[in-house]
Amino acid sequence: MKRFLLGFALALFVACGDDESSFAPRDDEPMSSSSENVTPQSSEDEASVSSNSVRSSSSSVTPKNVTLSSAEGSSSSETSVSSSSVRSSSSAEPALSSAEGGEDLSSSSAKSSSSESSSSIENPWGTDEEWWPFSCNAHGGCLEFTDTRNNRTYKYLKFENNNSSTFIYAMVENLNIGEMVWGFKDQKDDSKIERYCYDDDTLNCYYYGALYQWAEMMQLPSECNTKSCADQIKPNHQGICPNGWRLMTYDDFKFIINSNGNKDGVKGTRSTFGFGGSNDTGFSLVGAGSNWDYNFTSLNSATYWHYPEESSQYTNEGSFYSSQGTNSTKNPRLETMKTHGFSVRCVMAENQAE
Repeated sequence: MKRFLLGFALALFVACGDDESSFAPRDDEPMSSSSENVTPQSSEDEASVSSNSVRSSSSSVTPKNVTLSSAEGSSSSETSVSSSSVRSSSSAEPALSSAEGGEDLSSSSAKSSSSESSSSIENPWGTDEEWWPFSCNAHGGCLEFTDTRNNRTYKYLKFENNNSSTFIYAMVENLNIGEMVWGFKDQKDDSKIERYCYDDDTLNCYYYGALYQWAEMMQLPSECNTKSCADQIKPNHQGICPNGWRLMTYDDFKFIINSNGNKDGVKGTRSTFGFGGSNDTGFSLVGAGSNWDYNFTSLNSATYWHYPEESSQYTNEGSFYSSQGTNSTKNPRLETMKTHGFSVRCVMAENQAE
């Protein structure tokens, strides 16, 4: 009887040990925990941008809170934002597409998903042929150029001022270049261009363009996200734009709002294709969302972009930016954290608005 009870106890111990081991985390999955999520919401004036969401490692680090004031165009006197040095300790790397660095090799006008290796989403608008947020029939039709760095073709338009003969050429799609990194990591490898794809999914980069931190957009050392690099900002700063193109400025966007006969304000810069716009300018903004405090948010409801300038009050950690939501009526120029991942638009370098 004693032998029987001893054998039964030993079998029960082994069985319990097997069950417990089945809960061990997989080595190929990132381990992270997040604080309370506060998703930016779009309002009538602009997309709100407060969020406390971070992804943390197992070490105990308190996020650093920074309050940055609005410059203009906002009904709120302050925009509260937070940044953190906390990162996940996972060493796993994201899957990339078949092209080097996860690049898209087919034309953006074709929008074929065959150039992406894998995706957890489907085209939100149906078939690829139905994905057409660009207003290319007006204003003489879209022009195209190919970025020779990854053979991606972009559409662009001529934007003529409503009150004079001045004009600029600007892309009507968001930039998409670089090697994808996980959304909870910084873009800190200064030897190459790095990008975020919404929800770590390359198809989102394909349709909506990529998201970039400020220093990455500026093609400056990643340390410029946490210290002032004002002496490295050039007039008509190229950043990660293709040769012959430069980063869009706040003055460029104001010019575009008042171009091509637009009488609809900022609504005339947003696509009619699911983003609440009339697109009278043809600028075709889409709801690309953002990587806000290492948390993807606002896909199809808002879009954000950094300007090539540092915050006036927080030059070490802050930049100026603008945003648009589906119901926006104003053109805000606000201050935020450089580490947020936003979209990028480029303007042809040799055609400046006067």
